[in-house]
Amino acid sequence: MKVPFIDLAAQQAEIADEVLPTWQAQFRAAAFIGGPEISAFEREYAAYIGVEHCVGVANGTDAVELALRAVGVRPGDEVIIPVNTFIATAEAATRIGAVPVFVDVDDEFLLIDPAAVESAITVRTRAIVPVHLYGQTAPMEALDPIAERHGLVIVEDAAQSQGASSTVGRAGSIGRVAATSFYPGKNLGAAGDAGAVLTNDPVIAEFVRNFGGHGSSVKYVHDRAGMNSRLDAVQASVLRAKLRRLDGWNGARRAAAARYAEMLADVPGVRLPPVRQGNEDVWHLYVVQVAERDRVLAELSAAGIGAAIHYPTPLHLTAAYAGLNYRIGEFPVAEAAADCILSLPLYPHLTADLQALVVAELAVVAATTTVGTSR
Repeated sequence: MKVPFIDLAAQQAEIADEVLPTWQAQFRAAAFIGGPEISAFEREYAAYIGVEHCVGVANGTDAVELALRAVGVRPGDEVIIPVNTFIATAEAATRIGAVPVFVDVDDEFLLIDPAAVESAITVRTRAIVPVHLYGQTAPMEALDPIAERHGLVIVEDAAQSQGASSTVGRAGSIGRVAATSFYPGKNLGAAGDAGAVLTNDPVIAEFVRNFGGHGSSVKYVHDRAGMNSRLDAVQASVLRAKLRRLDGWNGARRAAAARYAEMLADVPGVRLPPVRQGNEDVWHLYVVQVAERDRVLAELSAAGIGAAIHYPTPLHLTAAYAGLNYRIGEFPVAEAAADCILSLPLYPHLTADLQALVVAELAVVAATTTVGTSR
């Protein structure tokens, strides 16, 4: 690839001298589960997000599930989820035995639509899961009153938004509880799978720690049948090193997004991503919209430009959720966007010269599209 979609090796190289001695000490001591690295990261990340408690878990999907369980979601409860998100958001509810209730997104930002949320609430609704997608913060200022009016709990999916903020707070600190993922490609990524649950509620934090540790707070004393979901020390050491660089890396992402906006401003056939007023995005993804997207993607790939689709199929149209009996056309905004969205390369170490290559190829390819991107 002339321009990779993401360059994780550059991140790892930046932290290697700091992390490798810690890893060597961990291997010498065989200290992998529990310990000071994990406790230190939990304290540091809680302080960064602005909450009282951070509980490290094995991955982001577990984090959403544990957060939902902690606020009382049970089998048969309904959980409202935007249809434009990664399947893990819905899987977490499904694994509990709850029912994902999908809603559409807004046309401008492709974030959960508060009006659609209000219309989807029933007597069985227990929670709303807004997803802070692409590095944005979802419209929490509109969702909070809805949740309060109906006695619902907000569980934030903050997996793509480490460091993002809005007028009502930093992503991960606004709802009663939040879940995040440290999958390697995230803004704050581990060297493998990892995740966390964030909250100001000590009862929720203790439940997550207990349930994720086989329902046990004291060895061999099991209060409930839980699960095994713990952050390990090797990943915690990577996350601590990257957390110290996160604001700088997010700043580099913002600079790259600004360069794209300037370089693509006059390129016909490319719809650029806007920023919600009052938001400070962290640009986990830079998602444009183009006609004939699949052809555009194929031609970019052939030219050595890494690009991707996040996400090609709205959740209600996946085979996994066919049993919910949603129909084509039920969520028109997400369905229309799924045919047009294209994620361009964006990562902290992306240079202006590499972006110029991306823009030059995209301009040539997009110029031959036959349908506009306005809807």
